[in-house]
Amino acid sequence: MISFQPGPSKRRWLLTILAAAGAGLAGVTSARKLQPTIPPDHAVSTFQALSLPDPTGKPIEMSRFAGRPLVVNFWATWCPPCVEEMPELSALYKERKAKGLQMIGIGIDSAAKVADFSTKSPVAYPLAVAGLSGTELARAFGNATGGLPFTVLIDRHGRIAQRIPGRVKIDALRSAIDALDR
Repeated sequence: MISFQPGPSKRRWLLTILAAAGAGLAGVTSARKLQPTIPPDHAVSTFQALSLPDPTGKPIEMSRFAGRPLVVNFWATWCPPCVEEMPELSALYKERKAKGLQMIGIGIDSAAKVADFSTKSPVAYPLAVAGLSGTELARAFGNATGGLPFTVLIDRHGRIAQRIPGRVKIDALRSAIDALDR
């Protein structure tokens, strides 16, 4: 009769298997947390009901963006990937504005910092200031982690067509915009 006596090598083997299983479970769990969540159906209508100030304090009614494709980019002046993608987004906006594309940058920052940034690094699309409450707005659109940058593409019918956590790949965004016109 053979009996199982957990010796040092068998214990080590068992602990290795348990550790690997635990690490795999942790990886799956954190990967799910990093994925954008499906927002409530009312995220776009809630957005369109807002009025946010531009860097000078002038209100921008988000309802003005209804009925045409819209790129909403959540960003901050202290976020290097946000700042890096802004010239590309600005160029895309200039390229597609005549075809009806709209774009707005929602600054998760103070009005003074957004104003200073927009003076030094102007962009072609409007910027609005949401402060820290902009993080909750981004969460309503599906940004579960609150990470920046976060970009949302909304079709002309007010449906979310795409969510992009992190820095945009401008060619992929351009293709997604093209797909809205089909």
